[in-house]
This record gives sequence, structure tokens and C-alpha cells, in this order.
Amino acid sequence: MKKKSIITKKSLNFLEKYINNPSPTGFESEGQKLWLKYLKPYIDTHIVDTYGTVVGIINPKAKYKVVIEAHADEISFFVHYITKDGFIYLRRNGGSDHQIAPSKRVNIHTEKGMVKAVFGWPAIHTRRPGKEKQPTLETIFLDCGAKNSKEVKKMGIDVGCVVTYEDEFIIMNKKHLVGRALDNRMGGFMIAEVARLLKENKNKLPFGLYITNSVQEEVGLYGAKMIVETIRPNVAIVTDVTHDTNTPMINKIQQGDCSMGKGPVVSYGPAVQNNLLKLIINTAKENKIDIQKAAASRSTGTDTDAFAFSIGGVSSALISLPLRYMHTTVETVHIDDVENVIKLIYNSVLNIKNNQDFRYLK
Repeated sequence: MKKKSIITKKSLNFLEKYINNPSPTGFESEGQKLWLKYLKPYIDTHIVDTYGTVVGIINPKAKYKVVIEAHADEISFFVHYITKDGFIYLRRNGGSDHQIAPSKRVNIHTEKGMVKAVFGWPAIHTRRPGKEKQPTLETIFLDCGAKNSKEVKKMGIDVGCVVTYEDEFIIMNKKHLVGRALDNRMGGFMIAEVARLLKENKNKLPFGLYITNSVQEEVGLYGAKMIVETIRPNVAIVTDVTHDTNTPMINKIQQGDCSMGKGPVVSYGPAVQNNLLKLIINTAKENKIDIQKAAASRSTGTDTDAFAFSIGGVSSALISLPLRYMHTTVETVHIDDVENVIKLIYNSVLNIKNNQDFRYLK
């Protein structure tokens, strides 16, 4: 008998709008509005901080606080230099991949509205074999159809305008979700689905639950570093994406062995509180959720680090969604993994006891 999907048609419609809406680092507000609108029926109240991190709260008066967290921002570029001939050079905003840029379509966000442009690149006929220049930040450029810098600025384009890719969300072969910004808009979607399940299943939590969608992760975990001071939680379960290492040109000795379709990935590392991790692993066993494992070195590189090492230490753990082609316009995840991350976070939250102390020595 086929298992019933926990992701509804309404959920998928929201996800498509959420992925397609640009939310570059530092300019996440429109995406945050969409996310909060979807979340509101499932929470008691919410807060928005100075830089745009949004937190939906269930049981806001409870003293013991549990966070489930993702980040809202996506990689992008800034307009950096406009030539006299009207071509535009860029700087990264986050870890944007210069090698995928040639021939991509983009949106330039200006105060006058969106301006369409393309990453131009010399035709193959004009390049000399063996002496071809490679795409770098110094060689890639935008063409917005202007004949000079004056026309560029007349369109509203100036230094500091943010640039995002145009590619949109698709479902590939019924089981794979594909698009830009799945890192980590999928996380925002999954924690919102946890809130929905709690509401629909009429679960009563003995603590406050803070469903947190942080800004500015891609440039230094800054949104999480700020919001942890505001919430001051006891526990934080963070969700982000991690690499599917089963595609060509990836070294498993360096990157580990994780694959789409084989379940959520739980991480070991200094930022991960081992007793909270045990609760999550036991929850997976109880609910027959297959999981994969990964080891972090000094840091996880995710908002887990920001929560773990703040306010005297927050018991923190990381549950990751396997993803192919990170920081490209065709980031790809398996829908079964998405469902299982949602289930794992949901059931882990239900297994946390009020005032539970995860510290080693009690």
C-alpha cells in the first residue's frame, strides 16, 4: 500500500512561489513575507528582527524554548562596475559560482523595478583553442541591452544593485525538485511544514517552539548570530542542505558519502550536542526513518555553529537535506528526503521533554 504523502498540493504551490521569489542576502524581505503568510495559520504569534529574520512562535509564554531553524537568503551578485560601453561587472553576494554564469539570464533589482539582463560570453567561433579565458569574476559580465553607461543608469542600474538568476522551480521525473535557491529555501519550507503538522495533528507542546527563518547565512551566519540573542533558546535543531556526493567529479574521501533518496543526514562535530543528537537518531529509529551520517571538522559551516556557541552554549544539532549541484541554478533534491526531514524534525520536537537538560554532566 502506497504511503500517503505529508506534503500537500497547497504546500507544493507555496513552495513553487517561495523558490521562484528572489531573496538575495540582505534583501530577503519579499521572500520572508511569503513565508510568514504561509506560516501564520499554524502559530500563535511572530517576531521580525532588525535585519529581517522572521520567527513564528507557538506557546510564546513558555520559559523553556526550542528552536527549529533554516536560513532564508540565497546567493547573488552586486553590480560593482559599469563600463563606458554599458557592460556590467559584478561582485559576489555569498558564494555565487562564476563558472556557471556565461549565457545565464538574470534579474537586476533596481529601485525602478526589475531589469532583465544576460551574462554575455564570446562565441566559440571567436575563441582560440588552448588559449581560451575561463569564467572568473574578472571576465564574466552582464549585458542589459544598453549602448553606454548613461543608458544603463537610466534603467535604474547602479553600483550596489543586486543581481539574481532567473531560472525557475520544476519537478523532474515526479520525484526530484529542481531550481535555484533550494539552498536553503527548502529548509524554510520544511520547518513551516513541521508547524503545519503540529497544528493539524493538534499536538500540545510543553515548551515554546520558535520556527526561525534567518537572514544572511550565506555571508557569515549573521542572521542566526543576531536572533539567538533575541530568543535565548535552550535547544536548537537546525536544517540546511548538504552535498550529494554521488555525482561525477566528487571525491568521497574528501567529501564523505551521502546520496539523494537515502534519507536525512545527521552530523557529528564540535557544534553538535551529542545527547540531542542521540535523541534525533533514536527518533529516526522509532519512526523507521532511514538516516545518513556525516562528520564535520572545526565547524559545520551552517547556522548550527551560530546557535551552539552563543549565550553560554545552546544544545544544538543539524539535520541536512542531501542536494546536488549546490550554488547553481539547478540545485536538485529528492522529494522523499524532503518528507523524511520534515518527519524527523517533527517527531524529534515531540520527543523533547519540558526543561530537558541535554548537558553531559547532570
